[in-house]
Amino acid sequence: MGVLTGKTAIVTGASRGIGKTIAMDLAASGAKIIAVDVLQDQLIETQKEFNAKDFQYFPYVCDVGDYDKVEEFHKKVKQDHGSIDILVNNAGITRDGLIMRMKKADWDSVIHVNLTGVFNLCKIFSRMLMKKAGIIVNISSVIGVMGNAGQVNYSASKAGVIGITKSLAKELSKKGVRVNAVAPGYIQTAMTDKLSDEVKEEMLKNIPLGKLGAPEDISKVVSFLAGPDSSYMTGQVLIVDGGMCI
Repeated sequence: MGVLTGKTAIVTGASRGIGKTIAMDLAASGAKIIAVDVLQDQLIETQKEFNAKDFQYFPYVCDVGDYDKVEEFHKKVKQDHGSIDILVNNAGITRDGLIMRMKKADWDSVIHVNLTGVFNLCKIFSRMLMKKAGIIVNISSVIGVMGNAGQVNYSASKAGVIGITKSLAKELSKKGVRVNAVAPGYIQTAMTDKLSDEVKEEMLKNIPLGKLGAPEDISKVVSFLAGPDSSYMTGQVLIVDGGMCI
């Protein structure tokens, strides 16, 4: 039996990349996974991998930035599973560009998913979590800590996630709910695989450990924050970036 046996965890953006790896690690620790994404086909495809390992995996399609859709999702979760113990807000997108060229739609879409999505899930599921002394883990980014040219929308959204994390940690602590965040650096995913060798070499110059992180480097930290070994931690932002922010 794993340390999360009997626990139910929502993971947003769970169909691929870091979210999928987070869900897999939590499931390996015994948690039942409620996987949320807008990519229905990818959710179903990912379900096959979980089923092959006999992990509990329940896919739901939901736009986390749409408050009404999240309320509908909440009703389904309550009906299907009763309650949850863990909420991992991982869903995120990028729409990069210099501010002079950035379309308002690119700003709005990133804030919609990355920041409003976190607010929606935390607000709507807060009562469930307070009844269970639950856990929230928000995925921010080092870009939310240090900024980056060409990413004002992404940086603002991820800095906002840190603000939500610290404020909710104070707000919900009286009910025993712990709220922490993880701020990944450059992680090797399908997104970074598309970058040119020149861009990758430039990125590596800023990483003291001299390599990109793996999705497992993030999922292991999330599993730690979702488990009993971090029971005296709340309001923290754990930076996992190979030393970029030193």
